Amino acid sequence: MARFAVLVFPGTNCEGDVHHAIETVTGQPAELVWHKEGSLDGFDAAVVPGGFAHGDYLRAGGLARFSPVMEPLIRMAESGRAVAGICNGFQILQEAGLLPGAMLRNESLSYVCRDVRLRVEANSSPLTCGLEPGATLRMPVGHAEGNFRADDDVLEALEADEQVIFRYCDDGGEASDAANPNGSRNNIAGVRNARGNVAALMPHPDRAYEEALGGVDGRRLFESLHRFTES
Repeated sequence: MARFAVLVFPGTNCEGDVHHAIETVTGQPAELVWHKEGSLDGFDAAVVPGGFAHGDYLRAGGLARFSPVMEPLIRMAESGRAVAGICNGFQILQEAGLLPGAMLRNESLSYVCRDVRLRVEANSSPLTCGLEPGATLRMPVGHAEGNFRADDDVLEALEADEQVIFRYCDDGGEASDAANPNGSRNNIAGVRNARGNVAALMPHPDRAYEEALGGVDGRRLFESLHRFTES
């Protein structure tokens, strides 16, 4: 049996969605872990959910990176256990140096909240190990700072090493400008680290895992996360 930690910071607002999704989809226990905790011993994986950690003061994820729980989270990642981030969780993992790149304001300078389509680029991560490259998924985004940026050399390395795991695409699977909700370079919606055990995306699988929510494609990411913990 795998145990999942769902981190909670002041301002996090999707912890309940992620907790319920993990237990509903995987049948495994999940536990909410407050940001002041100093240990993640006994957990097989951790998810950093969406919201506005510490009010997104300074910048998204900028203060959360210094919460006490981040040191054990970094140790968890270094041990090879699965760490996943969703939306604000993605931003926090970048601020902590666990994922490459940075998030800027959306190109429109407006908050974007709508369904998007994603193309799976690689299945070498905790969120995609059960998916086929080239498959497309639909789920919502809800963010103001989701504009993925990286220097040219970093971006080139990400593409060459297949660290891009999701890309915004249209209904036909093409990574077009029109399908990009925030202006991210190369339509990047999700990435993994070089080792392959830390991954995150801006869209919300926790808002698309049962029919009552209007879509079930998010289930496949939680199924992948569970599969990764058992591999």
